[in-house]
Amino acid sequence: MGECVFCKIVKGEIPCTKLYEDEQVLSFLDIMPASKGHALVIPKNHYATLLDMPHEELKSVTETIQKVAAATMAALSGVEGFNVLQSNNAVAGQIVPHVHFHIIPRQKDDKLNFAWGQGKSEIAELKKYAVLVKENLK
Repeated sequence: MGECVFCKIVKGEIPCTKLYEDEQVLSFLDIMPASKGHALVIPKNHYATLLDMPHEELKSVTETIQKVAAATMAALSGVEGFNVLQSNNAVAGQIVPHVHFHIIPRQKDDKLNFAWGQGKSEIAELKKYAVLVKENLK
């Protein structure tokens, strides 16, 4: 995909501040961070969503997420936790149509809020959804 900004970063056409790189994965600092040390982890191959990605590459990406998150926790003063965020398709907030994971370092009282309102479901409704999903598991 010639127009994908992350593919251009992988090819070296757009600079980035690399944190980690191997044959399948690239991690770099986000240029529009939610907090200091906010990193992205992407597969080098282009996949629009998580559902498009082969399991073996997903495994490499998740191992990198763990490495980068641990290094971030160790390196940045005051970081007490982190969020890992990943969105699929525009309706879910995905801006760049290339699978990517955000590692967002968190500090006490950092004022970031990733909470959403909680609904309520009856057990019959939950059972109905479970049946529907189970029927579609592959």
